Amino acid sequence: PGAPAIYSETVQPELQLNLNQRVQRLSDTAFEVVLTVTLTCKAGDKTAYVAEVQQAGVFGLVGLDPQAIDGLLGTQCPHILFPYIRQLLSDLIQAGGFPPFFLQPINFDGLYAETLRQRAAELGTGELANTETAGNA
Repeated sequence: PGAPAIYSETVQPELQLNLNQRVQRLSDTAFEVVLTVTLTCKAGDKTAYVAEVQQAGVFGLVGLDPQAIDGLLGTQCPHILFPYIRQLLSDLIQAGGFPPFFLQPINFDGLYAETLRQRAAELGTGELANTETAGNA
């Protein structure tokens, strides 16, 4: 957004990372999991770049109870997709002429556990649970 002046900025950049996960049932045994990572880099009051990548996978889960399926979709499927989204994000940023950014490993088990806690709290207050997992890493 601020090219070409942004390349000469000497201010320490501020990074904001947002991670979202979406699950869609395609059939009784097939599920699409989409990870979206958005990284915003600001130098002072100027936006240096906004990089957003998505990685999706279709997973076949057969012979499992709904709770096990929910757990796999919330933890193991994102673990499988993560290396690809990390590489895509790094390549995109470097292709823009910016210093490398390496996305640190994300604890999807912890994010899933937090989502379960939030669902339980929402259900306890009579609100509907959200099926989308979101978090800031």
